[in-house]
Amino acid sequence: MKRVYVYKLFLLPFRLSIIAILTGLFMGCESFVEVDLPDDQLYGDSVFNEETTATSALNAIYAAYRDNTLLTGKIFGMSYLLGHYSDELTLYTLSLPNVEEFNSNAVLATNTLIENQWNNSYNLIYQANSILEQLEAGSQLENRVAQQLKGEALFNRALIHFYLMNLFGEIPYVRTSNYQENTNPTRLSEAEVIEELISDLEESFSLLGESYNNLNRTRPNKWTCSALLAKVYLYAEDWEAASSEATQILNQTGLYTLEDDLDAVFLKDSRETLLQLSAANAGGNTIEATNFIFVQTPPPDSVLSENLLNAFEAGDERATSWIGYLSDGNTTYAYPFKYKENTNTGTSVELSIVMRLAEVYLIRAEAQARLNNTTLALQDLNQIRRRGGLADLKATADLKLLDAVLVERQRELFTEHGHRFFDLKRMGKVDEVLGTLKNGWESTDRVLPIPQNELEINPNLKPQNPGY
Repeated sequence: MKRVYVYKLFLLPFRLSIIAILTGLFMGCESFVEVDLPDDQLYGDSVFNEETTATSALNAIYAAYRDNTLLTGKIFGMSYLLGHYSDELTLYTLSLPNVEEFNSNAVLATNTLIENQWNNSYNLIYQANSILEQLEAGSQLENRVAQQLKGEALFNRALIHFYLMNLFGEIPYVRTSNYQENTNPTRLSEAEVIEELISDLEESFSLLGESYNNLNRTRPNKWTCSALLAKVYLYAEDWEAASSEATQILNQTGLYTLEDDLDAVFLKDSRETLLQLSAANAGGNTIEATNFIFVQTPPPDSVLSENLLNAFEAGDERATSWIGYLSDGNTTYAYPFKYKENTNTGTSVELSIVMRLAEVYLIRAEAQARLNNTTLALQDLNQIRRRGGLADLKATADLKLLDAVLVERQRELFTEHGHRFFDLKRMGKVDEVLGTLKNGWESTDRVLPIPQNELEINPNLKPQNPGY
């Protein structure tokens, strides 16, 4: 049997076997991975001759999102860190100095949270590339299975690079698992990264099926890929393409529809979920609920900011359904309450959502607003407002439609994977909003620093981002 050993992982400052990573990802997630990979190889020939083991290799990436990287609900995930970095969360503790750097917009290039996100993300890209290379080399998998796995690997490679670009600006776009080629990669401009993203996602779209592989929507289908494409086009200011991709998804009414009940939006069987992450254990729910909900005062670490709370109109039912409140008799504290189950429930009730239909409506609303199609933009925007219990906006002379879209995104998508910070950046509002609210804010804070350790290892990553 062919053995593939890895002696140096991409961009890591230490020597580490990929097997250690995979072993760690598989531990504690019995319900997520059906069959463990052999523990003495990265991906040997036999792994991609069986659907169960090949799928396990891919599922390790989703487990890492949940537990370690970018999309995790833990304090080192984007929902938490960028909630503090923007205007969604306020830190109430001195025991988290690395988080305090985000809260005060004073992030250092030596911050270990930055280094971990960079390294963990590129390790997942390495895994996606390894899967793609093994599939290209040939396997005994059925064609439909091989196509699905290839489509998913491409989707995940694009998803990770997309978030890295928005966090760090210019980044390497890595398309191989060859560690010699990956030792000193160079950074691409954001425009070049976007070209790579679109290329990967278009190929992924052509490979993925329209239906889901499981009932819980924990692996992407064609329309999940289209949703990420719509987001990429929106960020690239290709309004026509963003609207077109969003329309494709919104037309899939047999699969997706907005939930009328706000309390149903974040349940695991929600009809508006495009992609979510499996629980680590049977009966487990989301890390977000465990991390955000508190039951005593003072709050153990974080609360929702006054700025976010003040963004809700009177009568907005999201402010009561998706926000929890706790009072000590003098002060009332608020916390994210989109996910409500913070204990094991025997059978999982909620799963961490990566993409959902409401965002697709807001993507199309913004794209149509940019194209000066006010009527069409308001139709989509009002779908979201109506579901929140608010009256429709009208096309009056004083309506600032793009501002209305930004506010609606703030209310709908708060504490979900950094939406607010990314929105302020790309809509040209970040200095205006955060410069007013945060004493430490500087315009160069719109991107995070490249980890100092990575700059020392790889001179091709220099220069450091401005301001650091």
